[in-house]
Amino acid sequence: MTRAVSNAPRHRRKVRMMKQAKGYVGGRRRLYRSMKETLTGAGRDAFRGRRQKKRDFRRLWITRISAAAETSGISYSRFIEGLKKAKIELNRKVISELAIHQPNVFVKLVETAKAHL
Repeated sequence: MTRAVSNAPRHRRKVRMMKQAKGYVGGRRRLYRSMKETLTGAGRDAFRGRRQKKRDFRRLWITRISAAAETSGISYSRFIEGLKKAKIELNRKVISELAIHQPNVFVKLVETAKAHL
């Protein structure tokens, strides 16, 4: 009876890892253990970053909407409250884009929000 070996699967795993570590410097690219540790950390940070990005963008949109709303004479919270009462369901990304690229439409939204307060 022969012992079980995993030559081919191990080699494939290492090759896959080496491709991911391309661009790293020194032992982080050449030494298997360092490579594994680096890739584990990079994967963890990438996972965290994908979630952080969603939060960051939402903060950016809110800041933009707030600034545009203040120039129209209404606070951000009152603006959002007015939109909800007017049953206007636009997400913050769209409202932010309207505030930047189509200010006249945004002003109409502000007027609608003010009317429903």
